[in-house]
Parts: sequence; structure tokens; C-alpha cells
Amino acid sequence: MKLALQLAYKNLVGAGLRTWLNVIVLSFAFVVIIFYNGMINGWNEQAMRDNIAWEYANGHLLHENYDPLDPFSLEDGHAKIPSEVASKKLTPILIRQGSIYPEGRMISIALKGIDHNQNTIKLPTHLLKESKANIPAIIGKRMADAANLKQGDVVLLRWRDKNGTFDAANITITNIFDTNVSTIDKGQIWVSLDKLWQMTGLTNHATLFLNNSESVVSIDGWKFKSQKDLTKSLTDIIETKQVSGSIMYILLLAIALLAIFDTQVLSIFRRQREIGTYIAMGMTRWQVVKLFTVEGSMYSILATIVGCIYGIPLFIYMTHTGIGIPAASQDMGVTISDRIYPVYGIGLILGTILIVVISATIVSFMPARKIAKMNPVDALKGKMQ
Repeated sequence: MKLALQLAYKNLVGAGLRTWLNVIVLSFAFVVIIFYNGMINGWNEQAMRDNIAWEYANGHLLHENYDPLDPFSLEDGHAKIPSEVASKKLTPILIRQGSIYPEGRMISIALKGIDHNQNTIKLPTHLLKESKANIPAIIGKRMADAANLKQGDVVLLRWRDKNGTFDAANITITNIFDTNVSTIDKGQIWVSLDKLWQMTGLTNHATLFLNNSESVVSIDGWKFKSQKDLTKSLTDIIETKQVSGSIMYILLLAIALLAIFDTQVLSIFRRQREIGTYIAMGMTRWQVVKLFTVEGSMYSILATIVGCIYGIPLFIYMTHTGIGIPAASQDMGVTISDRIYPVYGIGLILGTILIVVISATIVSFMPARKIAKMNPVDALKGKMQ
């Protein structure tokens, strides 16, 4: 094996520019695979962390008639807070439909009431308690942009009470919070739960609860959704992105492997005398096949080294500065920050190296198999085979 490695290294160095072109193309594929997967991993971790901190907590306990994807379920999707809740760490939220009228326009919104003393999620609900306004409200940055509202603005809100009767009053925007989680921001206004109970007459009613403990909560008439259930849609989106991205770097890797394959075919064709000499000196055909396979697989080793030389500084830089995401991407309903910080795990790097080395070895072995069928005498004479 040592002899094969020495001969392979000398032959690669002797090939000069052809070798380094293959190595650079393969190293580029190596770096792109790690970069893309690192970016997806960074997005995944960041989105999960933000969703749990701002919206999901340790799971949701939903009223059995409430479906988050069906706004019509809000009418019947609430009930009195069960007595069992008192012994559990749960934060109630009541959701009602409403409309606001900024600048003469009508915008439909989800009016959400939450306990202003809660610290289960990162919403700045303590500001609702501190405000002196009649109906203080907080909204997200996206909602503020859509309605052209600023902190301190007063806007007319209309809602229905428990009997279906319309009522209206002015609310005061006490704070505009900035979050990456658009599902608690777009089209939503948050007020104190006590105030919403008073406005709607639905005293002690809740649509859902935020779970603030690690344990699973089970109450008749309510359905529990764990963190895993709640983050499934986000996980599915990220997995889809990984699959679509893999097409790009598979094509890139295929181009690099095709270059190695062509180089191996040309090398075997031009070095028939050398192959005949090896066999005449006592090497078996399969030892020569192994020599050429090792030579081809060494492209991947050199590509890994070259990729590390310019890839590691690039990855470190990206990890510290992040990658800017266009503002329009944050309005698509998917949790995504304005900057994604890639995460490069040791498993990702070792796995990518393994894929590149195995692929290059297989591609190198395929043309080298022809050597096993060569006639050594004809090879020494340089006859075409």
C-alpha cells in the first residue's frame, strides 16, 4: 500500500496542471456542500430556538374545537378555564376576531388576550400592565408596517362580544416588538387577558394554553400539542430545502467526478507501456488496478486539503458575520432571521469528506478495471487495447 501511495503521489504531481484543475473543481464541490448544509443547519437551529422562545414554549394545550389553521373555529374554539389548570404551569390565551381602522382602511386582525404577568414566552406583555391607556396593546413590526402604526398611535378597534354584538373602542399601541416569528406578528394585536375578558364578556375563557413545564398536560376537552408537533411544519420545510439544495451540489460533485473519470481514462490509455512494465516487473494486474484507483482517490484527499485551506477561513468568517437574508423573505410566514449564522457540525464535515473520498474512489476504479483485461506483452509494445 505504501508503494501504491508513493507512486500515485508522484504520478499526480507529475501530471501538473491537469491534477490541480481536478483538485480545485472537486474542492469547490466539497466547500459548497458543507457551506449549504451549514447554512440550513443554522437556519434550523435559529428558527427552532425563536419559535420555542416566542410562541411554542413547552407545547400548547388547545381547545378541542380550535384549529389554528381555521379562523372560523375561533367562534366555538374556547371554553372556561378548567379547574385543573390551577395546579399546572399554564398560561391562558383567548383569541377573538376583530378589525381595526387605521387611516380609514379596514384591516381584519386576530385579537389575542394574554396574561400580562406571564414570562413563558418573550412577548413584552409587562408593558400592557405598566401602560396608563384605557386599552393598551402591543403589536409586531410586520403588523405595524402593514397598518402604518407607530408606538403611541391610537386606532379604532371593532370586535364582537359573547352574544355576537359588535362593539368598538380606541386602543393605544404601547409597544412594537421585533421578532423573527411572523406567526405571532402578522395580522395580530395583543392585549391584556383581563381587558379582553372585560371587552367580550367571556370571563375566565381561553382558546389555548402555553405549557411552561416539561411534562405533558392532559385535560378532558383539550388537546395537547408538544414542541415536536408544533415544529413539524417548520421541520418539513427545512427538509424540503435540504433535498432541493442537494440537487445543486450533486450536479457540482458530478461535474468534478466526471473530470476525474475522464482523466483516469486518458491516463490508462496513455500509460499502457508503464502498465505493461509494472506487470513485467512482477506486479499482478489487480495490484496495478489498485495503484490507479489509489491515484484517482488521492484527488479527493488533495481536494479536501485545498478545500480546508480556503474553506475554513471562509466558514469562520460566515459564522461570525452571518449571511444577510432579503427582507421580503421574512414576510413569507416562515420563521427566518434577517441574518443566518451557519452551523458546521463535526458530523457534517466528516460525512462530506467521506462522500467525496468514496465517490472519487468508485469513479477511479471504474476505468481502472480495464487494466485487469490487458495483455501485458501488447501493453509493453504500446499496442492499442
